[in-house]
Amino acid sequence: MVMVSAFSSLRRQRSKDHKMAADTHGPSPKVLLCNAGAGAAAGVIAATFVCPLDVIKTRFQVHGLPQLTNAKIKGSVIVGSLEQIFQKEGLRGMYRGLAPTVLAMLPNWAVYFTIYDQLKSSLGADDVNHQLPLGANMMAAAGAGAATTIATNPLWVIKTRLQTQGMRKGVVPYRSTLSGLRRIAHEEGIRGLYSGLVPALAGVSHVAIQFPTYEKIKSHLADRDNTTTDKLSASDVALASSVSKIFASTLTYPHEVVRSRLQEQGHHSEKRYSGVVDCIKKVFQQEGISGFYRGCATNLLRTTPAAVITFTSFEMIHRFLVTLFPPDPHPQTLSG
Repeated sequence: MVMVSAFSSLRRQRSKDHKMAADTHGPSPKVLLCNAGAGAAAGVIAATFVCPLDVIKTRFQVHGLPQLTNAKIKGSVIVGSLEQIFQKEGLRGMYRGLAPTVLAMLPNWAVYFTIYDQLKSSLGADDVNHQLPLGANMMAAAGAGAATTIATNPLWVIKTRLQTQGMRKGVVPYRSTLSGLRRIAHEEGIRGLYSGLVPALAGVSHVAIQFPTYEKIKSHLADRDNTTTDKLSASDVALASSVSKIFASTLTYPHEVVRSRLQEQGHHSEKRYSGVVDCIKKVFQQEGISGFYRGCATNLLRTTPAAVITFTSFEMIHRFLVTLFPPDPHPQTLSG
């Protein structure tokens, strides 16, 4: 779920054609489809590129730092971990969990953009510029993020299980995403499919931090270049998004560790944690504050290129889709 809130800021940078397409009834279907399509495609591209680092991050969160056997690579835990995974599990091991990640992207952005646009309209967004006060904008983004999290949580559960199952002996592995979802539903019920939901919902706080940070950096860059925020170059957008994402990810990272541990523990015959509070207490007692930041360095290493790829891809794909499906400039006049 690490990229869910990134596109919410991009939504505010839609083209002038898209701005003209919005009326008092909210954004048009073409606007929603172009944004959702570009967001989904960009998310899939970024997820594919950084999947090996995502596997490492998830394993660090659940199992802590690995014991590296090669003395030459002990100085680089990330490189050493990637090498060990490749040696033991092959290229397939480095891309565990990619299928549910890709599958999650499609409903993820469809749900997110649809609800985000509707919430902005209902909260009184300006019909031309789609602007809202900071607090109202954060409420719209948080509401959309919560709805998206609930809708896609089962796919993130199976992603976590697939990424960590190679480390467990004596556990019958999931053959695929669908078979894994069936097994979880059969063996653990709905509760298993929604394990880790509470800390995942707590991650909506990420938006509350990322939004104002992103806007501040974007405004600063626009003032520096004597331009407006909607005319910033792709490199400036990438810079603002990556810095704000790193800042927000660092502050809200502990919830990801708790979420991953609760989602993964379905593999155990005896569960280590009875719930969110129990997990937080045990992690703190056994590992201290550092336990809540397992895999954080890998996550930050993954966040920066992911942000650059995501935002650049979004802009290029979005422009292409707009040329293919130009929005009606004045949809309200069609009935007249």
